[in-house]
Amino acid sequence: MTAYLCTIPLLAFFFWFLSNRSALNLRWINSYNRFFIVCFSLLAVINFNIYREWGSKVNERAFGFLIETPNEALASSASSPILLSILTFLVLVAVSFYLNAKITKTEYQLKKGRTWLKIVIALLFLGINFICIRGGTGVAPNNQSMAYFSEHPILNHAAVNTEWNLISSLLASKKTNKNPYRYFNETEAAKNVAQLYQVKKDSTLNILKTKTPNVVIFLLESFTANLTKTLGNEDGISPHLDSLMQKGFLFSKIYAAGNRTDKGLIGTLTGFPTLGTGSIVKWPEKMQKIPAISQSLARKNYHTSFFYGGESEFDNYKAFILSHDYSVLTDKNSFDKKDMNSKWGAYDDLVFDKQLQAASNTPQPFFATILSLTNHEPFELPTAYKFGKSDPVQRFKSTAYYTDSCMNAYLTKAKKQDWYKNTLFIVIADHGHLYPKNKYDIFMPQRYHIPLLFFGEVIKEEYRGQSSDIIGSQQDLASTLLAQLNISAKEFTWSKNLLNPYTNGFAFFSWDNGFGFINQQQSVTFDNVGKSILYEADANNASATQTNLKLGKSYLQTVYQQFIKL
Repeated sequence: MTAYLCTIPLLAFFFWFLSNRSALNLRWINSYNRFFIVCFSLLAVINFNIYREWGSKVNERAFGFLIETPNEALASSASSPILLSILTFLVLVAVSFYLNAKITKTEYQLKKGRTWLKIVIALLFLGINFICIRGGTGVAPNNQSMAYFSEHPILNHAAVNTEWNLISSLLASKKTNKNPYRYFNETEAAKNVAQLYQVKKDSTLNILKTKTPNVVIFLLESFTANLTKTLGNEDGISPHLDSLMQKGFLFSKIYAAGNRTDKGLIGTLTGFPTLGTGSIVKWPEKMQKIPAISQSLARKNYHTSFFYGGESEFDNYKAFILSHDYSVLTDKNSFDKKDMNSKWGAYDDLVFDKQLQAASNTPQPFFATILSLTNHEPFELPTAYKFGKSDPVQRFKSTAYYTDSCMNAYLTKAKKQDWYKNTLFIVIADHGHLYPKNKYDIFMPQRYHIPLLFFGEVIKEEYRGQSSDIIGSQQDLASTLLAQLNISAKEFTWSKNLLNPYTNGFAFFSWDNGFGFINQQQSVTFDNVGKSILYEADANNASATQTNLKLGKSYLQTVYQQFIKL
């Protein structure tokens, strides 16, 4: 925020700096500073009172109430400590005015010099200022997650700059204050969606020996079903996962909620759907209101942890993790610099081993989430490339093979641990991928087909090597897992129990401005911009196509409407 404020003074200074003046007076900077001192002091006081009432920082919603319903806004602030607020405001302004008068320099003596050198100096300072605005030179630009550091929301909120957060909220509000997907009236759309989740009765297949196993989720980067022999008819890329599929319980018709990791992370761990052009991770204040598996298990005294070899601040991952009862976060900052050998961070073998070491010292039961990253562009490896590296497909297959081997090595070591026999391992992908088939466009359902496997000695013998062909989404993991643990999943309204034979089988996914809807009758995808059907599995089944279009439109409209209200 400081860098934003410095932009105008810097530009003004360098304009005169390059004009060959010998002296420069910038008295207006005092007025510039005083203006922001008053504004920011006022915002600080408003923020105290809003946070006390709402539990969130001052944002566009507060200003919206003030402009649209001023009487209600004044009524809401009636309980605020007026005298204390005024006193705080005056103290902030007085102290800041004093410091501004003491610190700010407005007169400069400029020495003559070479013009090219002055230009270099100007560009250097402006470049540094831009880097400060961006938040550094790393992969992730500035976002709220960079300030998050605690499992206590109030401390994370306090760490986020109030003014920066307000501007971010105002910009983001343009995408959240109006539903861009209004195909039907709200009641009709909600009714269509409700029918999808109607279940005649709960007749859950209990496939576990215990209700309190340890749970380890492998959330594998870009690990499309097409990487396996079992689901994609590809030989040799993931031999160990294929072997596990013959020993665990496989869900063979599962689809990713979206096309990127942020969507897959939320879909898998919270059961919340994707939003077309938007992603809820961009709005931490909304994201923290949706439930997560980690929270449900934490309430049952599970020790929760999240492991990732990359930058957890990327796409606000850290904001999600710390606001959803993960007690331990391990990311790239937990590894030695010598281990940061790839563009994204630590390779998968190091991350898997890190969790393995932690598990040995963690009280049971525990819940661990491992997000892999090696199978991500640009597909780098610390070892030889099994399938070559002359083109992206070869590199992708090689990194997938590497991740598969890392998971096998992890399980081999885990078998020697006491906690292994009481652990349910879940393997699922964050999203699908164009490779290795290199023929499925972004709107084709095959691109979103991903594996979902339950594995471990806690699975009853009669269910090992079995599979379910119910059509589902990675969103359904929450309800399916919690049902096996005899934990209520009522708050996961967008997730369904795949192990209840009476559950309706369907999957919804979206990308940018399109969506897909799949059930037993039809698979159809739709372009929200062009208002056209992009794909239908059975072109002769017009009735099923129209039904699925209606369901898909209702689904997207309803979930976005809920998102607006969060």
